[in-house]
Amino acid sequence: MMVRKPNLQPVRELTPALEFRTIHGYRRAFRIAGSGPVLLLIHGIGDNSTTWSTVHSKLAQRFTVIAPDLLGHGQSDKPRADYSVAAYANGMRDLMSVLDIERATVVGHSLGGGVAMQFAYQFPQLVERLILVGAGGVTKDVNIALRVASLPMGGEALALLRLPFVLPTLQVAGQVAGAMLGRTAVGRDLPDVLRILRDLPEPTASSAFTRTLRAVVDWRGQVVTMLDRCYLTESVPVQLIWGRQDVVIPVEHAHMAHAAMPGSQLEIFEHSGHFPFHDDPDRFVELVQRFIDSTQPAPYDQTALRQLLRDGIDERDLSGSVDTKVAVLDAMGSDERSAT
Repeated sequence: MMVRKPNLQPVRELTPALEFRTIHGYRRAFRIAGSGPVLLLIHGIGDNSTTWSTVHSKLAQRFTVIAPDLLGHGQSDKPRADYSVAAYANGMRDLMSVLDIERATVVGHSLGGGVAMQFAYQFPQLVERLILVGAGGVTKDVNIALRVASLPMGGEALALLRLPFVLPTLQVAGQVAGAMLGRTAVGRDLPDVLRILRDLPEPTASSAFTRTLRAVVDWRGQVVTMLDRCYLTESVPVQLIWGRQDVVIPVEHAHMAHAAMPGSQLEIFEHSGHFPFHDDPDRFVELVQRFIDSTQPAPYDQTALRQLLRDGIDERDLSGSVDTKVAVLDAMGSDERSAT
């Protein structure tokens, strides 16, 4: 008689619980909820795991949802350390290993999108799918404010936030500006910008922010781009999600990534800015669930990956394919499914 083994998967609450693990001597914070297939949610620069609070519990109804605070962010330690995209990808690999997670669908927002892409590049065997949300690292263009902040005096300017009344004054001014700008492109994301600024006055937080920013951005724009390696996602299901009114990572980046990533799917949130999962969380959750339901986890085939690397891709071919695709999209008014 066959004896069925008990299901040893932990059953967790749907409300995210804050937990900690010490890895390489540094405390790493993460929020975890739910059970089932694993979703790894990676936040953007200066942000933390609470940014996913609008969707975390809803996704946890079907998945094990893990949202880490990247090193130097949130309640994770903020040492003088390596804050490159590659180092963050290593950190995600280590956290998954400590939590005994073999594979995950990786969701990355902004800088977290760049980390997700780097993670898929470094550790393809750990990735089932990629969901990139207003992702950084597509091409060099980026908001001018981030370019200025990356300059030698940019980090020092953050120290001004520690002066009495500076941050409260900025918060009040931002609230007034937000009320005046309403649901314009800038107005949509202003509350999140103010929320992120609240954490930066702490010296170790501002230092980590500066180190992270300078690892990926300089005065000319984004230093690390993924277009030259996008072809490696050929067998990985990829969902791109962007806000039409994103002023941090323009929606044109979504079209370029879509053109460069074979088989990727693109969804534009017409009335969203840089945080579409804040502007329309229900639609975001439904889209993530539908994407996972309609795709199979990426197979890990070392032989196929080796052949892709050997075949490579010529930069002229890449530029040509992207330019052609974007031109076609412009002529057609875009091929993405969008809601008005």
